[in-house]
Amino acid sequence: MTHEPFPHSSVPPSTQLDPAATPEEIESRSFAIIDTEIPEPRPFSGDVWKVARRCVHTLGDLSIVTELRFDATALEAGIVALRGGCTVFTDTRMAAAGLPPRRLCPLGVTVVPLMGIEGLDDMARARHMTRSRAGLEAIAGRMKGNIVVIGNAPTALLGLLDVLERGAPPPALIVGMPVGFVNAAQSKERLHRSPWPHFTLLGRRGGSAVAAACVNAMADIALERLGLKPTCRAS
Repeated sequence: MTHEPFPHSSVPPSTQLDPAATPEEIESRSFAIIDTEIPEPRPFSGDVWKVARRCVHTLGDLSIVTELRFDATALEAGIVALRGGCTVFTDTRMAAAGLPPRRLCPLGVTVVPLMGIEGLDDMARARHMTRSRAGLEAIAGRMKGNIVVIGNAPTALLGLLDVLERGAPPPALIVGMPVGFVNAAQSKERLHRSPWPHFTLLGRRGGSAVAAACVNAMADIALERLGLKPTCRAS
Protein backbone atom coordinates (compact mmCIF):
# COMPACT_ATOMS: atom_id res chain seq x y z
CA MET A 1 0.00 0.00 0.00
CA THR A 2 1.31 3.44 -0.86
CA HIS A 3 0.65 6.57 1.12
CA GLU A 4 0.16 10.04 -0.23
CA PRO A 5 2.80 12.44 1.07
CA PHE A 6 1.72 15.04 3.60
CA PRO A 7 0.78 18.27 1.83
CA HIS A 8 3.31 21.08 2.02
CA SER A 9 1.96 23.99 4.01
CA SER A 10 2.75 27.47 2.85
CA VAL A 11 5.16 29.35 5.09
CA PRO A 12 4.25 32.96 5.86
CA PRO A 13 6.97 35.50 5.01
CA SER A 14 7.50 36.22 8.71
CA THR A 15 8.60 32.61 9.25
CA GLN A 16 10.93 32.26 6.27
CA LEU A 17 14.43 31.02 6.99
CA ASP A 18 16.62 33.73 8.53
CA PRO A 19 20.08 32.32 9.29
CA ALA A 20 21.26 35.66 10.70
CA ALA A 21 18.63 35.82 13.45
CA THR A 22 19.94 35.82 17.03
CA PRO A 23 18.56 33.41 19.64
CA GLU A 24 16.75 36.32 21.30
CA GLU A 25 15.16 37.36 17.98
CA ILE A 26 14.14 33.79 17.23
CA GLU A 27 12.48 33.42 20.63
CA SER A 28 10.70 36.78 20.39
CA ARG A 29 9.42 36.07 16.89
CA SER A 30 8.37 32.56 17.89
CA PHE A 31 6.29 33.93 20.76
CA ALA A 32 4.71 36.47 18.40
CA ILE A 33 3.75 33.68 15.99
CA ILE A 34 2.22 31.65 18.83
CA ASP A 35 0.26 34.71 19.98
CA THR A 36 -1.05 35.12 16.43
CA GLU A 37 -1.94 31.48 15.90
CA ILE A 38 -3.60 31.14 19.31
CA PRO A 39 -5.58 34.39 19.36
CA GLU A 40 -7.61 35.75 22.23
CA PRO A 41 -9.71 34.67 23.97
CA ARG A 42 -7.12 32.12 25.10
CA PRO A 43 -7.41 29.45 27.78
CA PHE A 44 -4.87 31.42 29.84
CA SER A 45 -4.02 35.07 30.34
CA GLY A 46 -1.37 37.31 31.88
CA ASP A 47 1.64 35.61 33.41
CA VAL A 48 -0.06 32.20 33.22
CA TRP A 49 -0.14 32.58 29.43
CA LYS A 50 3.61 33.32 29.45
CA VAL A 51 4.22 29.90 31.01
CA ALA A 52 1.77 28.13 28.70
CA ARG A 53 3.24 29.86 25.65
CA ARG A 54 6.74 28.74 26.54
CA CYS A 55 5.48 25.17 26.76
CA VAL A 56 3.93 25.48 23.30
CA HIS A 57 7.21 26.96 22.03
CA THR A 58 9.29 24.19 23.58
CA LEU A 59 7.27 21.38 21.99
CA GLY A 60 6.48 23.29 18.78
CA ASP A 61 2.91 22.09 19.14
CA LEU A 62 -0.03 24.49 19.30
CA SER A 63 -2.47 21.71 20.12
CA ILE A 64 -1.10 21.11 23.62
CA VAL A 65 -2.72 24.31 24.85
CA THR A 66 -6.03 22.49 25.38
CA GLU A 67 -4.35 19.86 27.57
CA LEU A 68 -2.27 22.18 29.76
CA ARG A 69 -3.54 22.54 33.30
CA PHE A 70 -2.17 25.71 34.92
CA ASP A 71 -3.67 28.30 37.21
CA ALA A 72 -2.66 31.59 38.79
CA THR A 73 -2.51 30.15 42.32
CA ALA A 74 0.06 27.51 41.29
CA LEU A 75 2.00 30.10 39.30
CA GLU A 76 2.27 32.49 42.25
CA ALA A 77 3.31 29.65 44.56
CA GLY A 78 6.14 28.78 42.18
CA ILE A 79 7.28 32.37 41.77
CA VAL A 80 7.30 32.95 45.54
CA ALA A 81 9.43 29.82 45.97
CA LEU A 82 11.87 30.92 43.26
CA ARG A 83 12.15 34.44 44.68
CA GLY A 84 12.91 32.86 48.06
CA GLY A 85 15.88 30.93 46.66
CA CYS A 86 14.26 27.51 46.78
CA THR A 87 15.64 24.16 45.69
CA VAL A 88 14.31 22.70 42.43
CA PHE A 89 14.35 18.90 42.57
CA THR A 90 14.24 17.21 39.15
CA ASP A 91 13.58 13.57 38.34
CA THR A 92 16.36 13.45 35.73
CA ARG A 93 19.65 15.12 34.92
CA MET A 94 18.10 16.04 31.56
CA ALA A 95 15.47 18.18 33.27
CA ALA A 96 18.17 19.76 35.43
CA ALA A 97 20.23 20.53 32.31
CA GLY A 98 17.22 22.42 30.93
CA LEU A 99 17.43 24.94 33.79
CA PRO A 100 20.25 27.34 32.87
CA PRO A 101 22.12 28.93 35.81
CA ARG A 102 21.85 32.38 34.20
CA ARG A 103 18.17 32.42 35.14
CA LEU A 104 18.47 30.81 38.55
CA CYS A 105 21.73 32.22 39.96
CA PRO A 106 20.32 35.73 40.49
CA LEU A 107 17.45 34.20 42.48
CA GLY A 108 19.71 32.02 44.63
CA VAL A 109 17.97 28.87 43.38
CA THR A 110 19.67 25.47 43.59
CA VAL A 111 18.89 22.57 41.23
CA VAL A 112 19.18 19.02 42.56
CA PRO A 113 18.60 16.07 40.18
CA LEU A 114 17.33 13.05 42.07
CA MET A 115 19.61 10.80 40.03
CA GLY A 116 22.58 12.45 41.74
CA ILE A 117 21.50 11.56 45.28
CA GLU A 118 24.26 9.62 47.02
CA GLY A 119 23.43 5.95 47.60
CA LEU A 120 20.37 6.05 45.33
CA ASP A 121 21.20 2.80 43.51
CA ASP A 122 21.52 0.87 46.76
CA MET A 123 18.29 2.38 48.08
CA ALA A 124 16.38 1.44 44.93
CA ARG A 125 17.68 -2.14 45.01
CA ALA A 126 16.92 -2.56 48.70
CA ARG A 127 13.35 -1.31 48.29
CA HIS A 128 12.73 -3.04 44.94
CA MET A 129 11.71 0.21 43.24
CA THR A 130 12.91 2.39 40.38
CA ARG A 131 15.65 4.92 41.03
CA SER A 132 13.23 7.75 40.30
CA ARG A 133 10.75 6.56 42.89
CA ALA A 134 13.54 5.94 45.39
CA GLY A 135 14.73 9.50 44.81
CA LEU A 136 11.29 10.83 45.70
CA GLU A 137 11.26 8.76 48.86
CA ALA A 138 14.69 10.18 49.74
CA ILE A 139 13.58 13.82 49.54
CA ALA A 140 10.14 13.31 51.12
CA GLY A 141 11.08 15.35 54.18
CA ARG A 142 12.80 18.14 52.25
CA MET A 143 10.14 19.27 49.79
CA LYS A 144 8.38 21.96 51.81
CA GLY A 145 8.75 25.36 50.13
CA ASN A 146 10.59 23.88 47.17
CA ILE A 147 9.65 22.86 43.61
CA VAL A 148 9.58 19.29 42.30
CA VAL A 149 9.91 18.86 38.52
CA ILE A 150 9.06 15.52 36.91
CA GLY A 151 9.44 15.38 33.15
CA ASN A 152 10.32 11.79 32.41
CA ALA A 153 9.30 9.12 34.89
CA PRO A 154 5.65 8.39 35.71
CA THR A 155 6.92 6.23 38.58
CA ALA A 156 8.50 9.35 40.09
CA LEU A 157 5.22 11.26 39.91
CA LEU A 158 3.30 8.34 41.38
CA GLY A 159 5.93 8.05 44.11
CA LEU A 160 5.61 11.75 44.86
CA LEU A 161 1.84 11.51 45.17
CA ASP A 162 2.17 8.45 47.39
CA VAL A 163 4.52 10.16 49.87
CA LEU A 164 2.30 13.25 49.93
CA GLU A 165 -0.79 11.16 50.63
CA ARG A 166 1.13 9.56 53.50
CA GLY A 167 1.61 13.02 55.01
CA ALA A 168 4.95 14.28 53.68
CA PRO A 169 5.24 18.09 53.70
CA PRO A 170 4.10 19.22 50.22
CA PRO A 171 6.31 21.24 47.88
CA ALA A 172 5.37 24.77 46.92
CA LEU A 173 4.72 23.54 43.37
CA ILE A 174 4.74 20.28 41.44
CA VAL A 175 5.57 20.41 37.73
CA GLY A 176 4.38 16.98 36.63
CA MET A 177 4.84 16.27 32.93
CA PRO A 178 6.12 12.71 32.45
CA VAL A 179 5.95 11.42 28.90
CA GLY A 180 5.09 8.01 27.53
CA PHE A 181 2.54 5.28 26.94
CA VAL A 182 2.57 3.48 30.30
CA ASN A 183 1.29 5.31 33.39
CA ALA A 184 2.13 8.79 32.05
CA ALA A 185 -1.45 9.89 31.35
CA GLN A 186 -2.75 8.12 34.45
CA SER A 187 -0.17 9.68 36.78
CA LYS A 188 -0.90 13.18 35.46
CA GLU A 189 -4.64 12.70 35.79
CA ARG A 190 -4.08 11.68 39.41
CA LEU A 191 -1.94 14.78 39.94
CA HIS A 192 -4.61 16.99 38.43
CA ARG A 193 -7.20 15.58 40.85
CA SER A 194 -4.89 16.22 43.81
CA PRO A 195 -5.11 19.25 46.15
CA TRP A 196 -1.49 20.36 45.70
CA PRO A 197 -0.45 23.30 43.46
CA HIS A 198 0.72 21.92 40.14
CA PHE A 199 1.33 22.38 36.45
CA THR A 200 0.68 19.44 34.16
CA LEU A 201 0.09 18.43 30.55
CA LEU A 202 -2.62 15.78 30.37
CA GLY A 203 -2.25 12.75 28.12
CA ARG A 204 0.84 11.02 26.79
CA ARG A 205 2.82 14.08 25.78
CA GLY A 206 5.33 15.78 28.05
CA GLY A 207 9.03 15.42 28.70
CA SER A 208 11.96 16.96 30.54
CA ALA A 209 12.25 19.91 28.16
CA VAL A 210 8.67 21.10 28.59
CA ALA A 211 8.78 20.54 32.36
CA ALA A 212 11.93 22.66 32.57
CA ALA A 213 10.27 25.27 30.35
CA CYS A 214 7.69 25.91 33.07
CA VAL A 215 10.40 26.73 35.61
CA ASN A 216 12.29 28.87 33.11
CA ALA A 217 9.17 30.91 32.35
CA MET A 218 8.48 31.41 36.06
CA ALA A 219 12.11 32.40 36.66
CA ASP A 220 11.85 35.02 33.90
CA ILE A 221 8.72 36.44 35.55
CA ALA A 222 10.39 36.44 38.98
CA LEU A 223 13.46 38.23 37.61
CA GLU A 224 11.29 40.79 35.84
CA ARG A 225 9.35 41.53 39.03
CA LEU A 226 12.61 42.01 40.94
CA GLY A 227 14.10 44.20 38.21
CA LEU A 228 16.92 41.70 37.63
CA LYS A 229 18.37 40.28 34.43
CA PRO A 230 19.53 36.72 33.75
CA THR A 231 23.19 36.41 34.63
CA CYS A 232 25.46 34.04 36.49
CA ARG A 233 28.07 34.56 39.12
CA ALA A 234 31.54 33.28 38.28
CA SER A 235 32.27 30.02 40.02
